[in-house]
Amino acid sequence: MAGAGEDEAAPPSPSPDRQPMEEAAAAKRSRSKNHHGLADGPSFRMEDLPAEVQPVIISLLPLKEAVRTSMVSRSWTTLWRFHGDLCFNEPVDVDSNTDDNPADQVNGTGTNDQSTNQCGTKITRAKFIETVNSVIQQHSGIGINKFSISCDLHKEDSHHLDRWIRFAASSKAKIIDFDLKLFDYPVEEAPHFPLEALDAQGSSFVQSLSLAGASIKPSSGICRFTVLRRLVLNSVQIFGDFPGLLAKCSRLEDLEIIRCSGVDDLIVPHKLDKLQKLLIARTDVQMVVIHAADLAHFEYEGRLIPIVLHGCSKLEKATIAFDTTNPSALAHAFNVIPSISPVKILIVRAIISTYAQSLELPLRPQGMFMHLRHMTCQIVVYCRELNEDNGLLQLAHWLDTAPQLETLDLHMLYLSSGAFFSAEVAGAEGPCMCRHDHLKTVFMGGFQCYKSQIELACSILGNASVLEQLTIEPRLTEAPWGEDDYGQNRDIESRILPGVCEWAQRTSKRFGKVITVLDAPLNSE
Repeated sequence: MAGAGEDEAAPPSPSPDRQPMEEAAAAKRSRSKNHHGLADGPSFRMEDLPAEVQPVIISLLPLKEAVRTSMVSRSWTTLWRFHGDLCFNEPVDVDSNTDDNPADQVNGTGTNDQSTNQCGTKITRAKFIETVNSVIQQHSGIGINKFSISCDLHKEDSHHLDRWIRFAASSKAKIIDFDLKLFDYPVEEAPHFPLEALDAQGSSFVQSLSLAGASIKPSSGICRFTVLRRLVLNSVQIFGDFPGLLAKCSRLEDLEIIRCSGVDDLIVPHKLDKLQKLLIARTDVQMVVIHAADLAHFEYEGRLIPIVLHGCSKLEKATIAFDTTNPSALAHAFNVIPSISPVKILIVRAIISTYAQSLELPLRPQGMFMHLRHMTCQIVVYCRELNEDNGLLQLAHWLDTAPQLETLDLHMLYLSSGAFFSAEVAGAEGPCMCRHDHLKTVFMGGFQCYKSQIELACSILGNASVLEQLTIEPRLTEAPWGEDDYGQNRDIESRILPGVCEWAQRTSKRFGKVITVLDAPLNSE
């Protein structure tokens, strides 16, 4: 019968016991194939690579991982000793039984890992120094790109610092970064960083030098910093002929001086034709005079001092921040530093006060900032009453010096000694301003409808012919020097915000311009 024929032609059914065994074997073969890939393909071994290539591959790993990887095989043991970046950071937690194991010695010194190990033994300064000395002793000293140490080093440990600098110099390190912190001892006890050690042993290889928490004493004998491109000094005591040192850095492109002492006048008579970035912050200098034809970025923060930048025709961005209360701060930023006039982006931070005598503005320098396109002003205003006249209206005067201005960002923080405030939103004509045919976008942060703010806003609205939008924000989202004193005015913000919205609607109709109030939902409070 047909049914019988079909049964005879069909393969025999597997036994119930045999079927699970075959399925398990097939699954095992499939997993093996997926795991290993092509079964007949050649296996890769590190040892098959040329001897000169193996250290290059290991050097691509972080130092700690490179040391650990070198311990996998006896033939790899010395590979980590050719690592190009030696970066040590203290403090960290490491295992107490470091002994002579390079992996344990480098653990925590090559990375910023702050995790706690099983033993929980915190590395001491002495152990950190021992670790650094052990690693550089075992290292080949060949092919060093970056040598970096960050630790709280005491002055009595200066002999270790000398040893590390000699190693960096002899290994021809291109990037040298020492941060000695100054955590628990006065700045007068800062360890001395011997620049002469670099000069004596091949400083021509140093392209970037960054120092923090140290003292230096440059002398006329140091003359080999010929390829130095970046110099950063942070909290450094400077003795000796510092301008003379800079004069010999003919290829210097980036100079940053932060919280340093010892330099009264930063006057460099020689030209720094390669200098592109100059930063001077919180450093007590009396005068700055530098010749830098290629300077593109300039930043200064500190007291009101004379600043002369010769030949800066390529300046693109400048930041001027005066940290003292002075009625002439704004005028000083715009008028006393004429060398920044070619700038395209200008950031000004200043503190003005109505307690001082009102400032008599100098004659208006027509078209002083002919190339300025974007200006940001961050201003702190000290006043007795929030609605009294203040130096904020000086901005109307200085906006006239930038006829090509397209974007204005203004951040205002008012600090009043009295409790008086007003939500008065009466219209104001504002100070006289020239016509602005390029100003398209204006942002005013900390706008509370104070009298001077209304006058300035109305002046801008009435004279910016192509203005597309004025955005005001009652909340100050970008406080110039932090928000420590800002909290006292937060309650005032929410109370007068409805008045801000009302003023914006009325003024928008008056000038025919779009005025957007950020955080407008607070109007319902």
